[in-house]
Amino acid sequence: MSDHLRRLIEHLEWADTAALGALRASATPDTRALTIYSHVLGAEAVWLARLAGRPSDVAVWPVLTLEQAASLAARNAAELNALVSSLGPDDLDREIDYRTSDGRAFRSTTEDILLHVALHGSYHRGQIALLIRGGGGEPASTDYIAFARGAPAARTVPPTPIA
Repeated sequence: MSDHLRRLIEHLEWADTAALGALRASATPDTRALTIYSHVLGAEAVWLARLAGRPSDVAVWPVLTLEQAASLAARNAAELNALVSSLGPDDLDREIDYRTSDGRAFRSTTEDILLHVALHGSYHRGQIALLIRGGGGEPASTDYIAFARGAPAARTVPPTPIA
């Protein structure tokens, strides 16, 4: 298993936890932010099921409360960690046959699926941060560099537009 891929999966767990914390800390969390966060977790669960060769018990766009989301995030993290720990040198090249939520058949390598899961979450956590900030809350710093160095990225106040 690639050390880089392992770090991305560790970042995913850390960032999911941080995003959940920001949602919990919001006085009035934007329902769209929770919907997107639930989608991140639902997609992780669906991809984990595909990798395991079983049907998913979670929808790609599930409707979750914050507590249900916390439970699913913990379950996904445990399953991802177990999967990553079990992978041998040739397992990343193993091809997985699956159907998308609209029924189309595809085949992807385990490595491509795991990279997708890590990058998909990063994309959507940016949207969550934007919604939390737009609602007056403080989003979590979920950038990879913040994870790697153990400190949030620097905050910069956007420049004032010229009138």
